[in-house]
Amino acid sequence: MTTGRVRGGFNHYGFTVGILVLDTRFPRIVGDIGNARTFPFPVRYRRVTGADPDLVVRRGAEGLLPAFVQGAQELEREGVGAITTSCGFLIKYQQQLARAVRVPVFTSSLLLVPLVHRMLAPGGRVGIITVNAGTLTPEHLAAAGIGPDVPLAVVGLEAEKEFTHVLLDDQPELDVDLAREEHVRVARRLVAEHPDVGAIVLECTNMPPYTADIQRETGRPVFDIVSLVTMVHDALAAGQPPRPA
Repeated sequence: MTTGRVRGGFNHYGFTVGILVLDTRFPRIVGDIGNARTFPFPVRYRRVTGADPDLVVRRGAEGLLPAFVQGAQELEREGVGAITTSCGFLIKYQQQLARAVRVPVFTSSLLLVPLVHRMLAPGGRVGIITVNAGTLTPEHLAAAGIGPDVPLAVVGLEAEKEFTHVLLDDQPELDVDLAREEHVRVARRLVAEHPDVGAIVLECTNMPPYTADIQRETGRPVFDIVSLVTMVHDALAAGQPPRPA
């Protein structure tokens, strides 16, 4: 309960995390970072015009840094306490975006990989499931602080027919059941080929609707962007404006 004198300075209040969202039309079901009902707390969205998924994932987000910097600065002016994005491949802009604002920036769930690795017993490998393994480069991994000492097993959904096609080609319809089957199939292959995988990190911010399915299928802990947003929210919640004057 708020008491005493408080200080404002913003136009609206009540959210902790701001989310820079790609310029998309594909369906975002509950669990997806772009569906506000995913979170039990308010978030603030900012659409980055021209940031289509194909450009960001398949073509390296070429030329988009100024638009993301502008979006981050606008979210900061609106009072968010931290900023994330709706695509894990934007990890390549982690350093630049963190320098552009005064609030914490966490562009991708890939930032969790070094932490998850430290949780595992010696010899344990971190599995990464990504929307497109062929375009997840060493540049992306290095930007997330994933060094050569972190053993990885990376698999993607690019060979499947539904999920990656709908997202990267920005199609207006998604067969959720088929997408779920694809995630389970790829996760099953990941742990079959790499039984030393001790935990899994989902790169793609559209994958959390299937996190529980992957957990059930593999028996491994599964971390995703919703895990990270929730953690950051909890770190910010009691300190957000309006604050005591």
